[in-house]
Parts: sequence; structure tokens; C-alpha cells
Amino acid sequence: MTRVLLDANVIISALLFPGSTPDQVVRLVLDEYELVLTDWIIEELRAVVLRKRPDLLPHLEEFLAGIDPVIASVGTSTVSISDPAHQPILDAALSGEVDVLVSGDKHFLSLVLDRLNIVTARAFLDSHTEGRGF
Repeated sequence: MTRVLLDANVIISALLFPGSTPDQVVRLVLDEYELVLTDWIIEELRAVVLRKRPDLLPHLEEFLAGIDPVIASVGTSTVSISDPAHQPILDAALSGEVDVLVSGDKHFLSLVLDRLNIVTARAFLDSHTEGRGF
């Protein structure tokens, strides 16, 4: 089964905008793919929601309680990202044998890797809809 790591920005956008492209991607991944997260992403989700939209914290906690993701450990990789704050996500994606990383972050999207597809939520949804898959 294809393993998909969702960046925190995709999940937060899904919470903020029900029915949006990120929301559709989250639902699709939960239904048809193997969701991969890291403890680092989960903590980032909580921190960002608490700081920017504390009213959404109960919704986030409900979401987290209702999923059963693979938790990838943050290993180390030989690939670097231009924003060191996002290195743990890249390292986890590579060490956790993730097939697709869905993110809106330009630092991820500028990377071209052989083994890991890095795409926006729109590109992920379009690829699935068109039957190209990953």
C-alpha cells in the first residue's frame, strides 16, 4: 500500500476549510492509503493550532483520536532541505519509506528526489482522480 505523509499545513488547512482540496486529500489518504505521521508533526499540529486557532484544538484532538497512522521515527538522511526546521519531516519521510509527501511548503516542493514524490495537495488529488497514482 502506498505510504503518504501529510505535512502539518495540509492537515491544518483541512481543519480550517472543510470541503477544501486539503480536506479532500486528508479524507482520501485515510480511506485509500497508509497515512504516515511523526510525533514531531503531531506536536507541530498542536502547537500551531493552540497558537493560531485555539478554538480548533478540540477538532484536532478528535481527528487525532480517530486515526491510526504509522508513526515514522525521525532518522537521519543524506538529503538536506533549505529550511532546517523542516529537516525532521524530510528525514522521517525518507527513513520511514514514505512514497508521497504532501505539502504546500516551498522548501519541500523545490526538492527533486528519486524515491520520494513531493507534491501539493492539488497535485495529489489530481493524480488520484486521473488514475495516475503514485
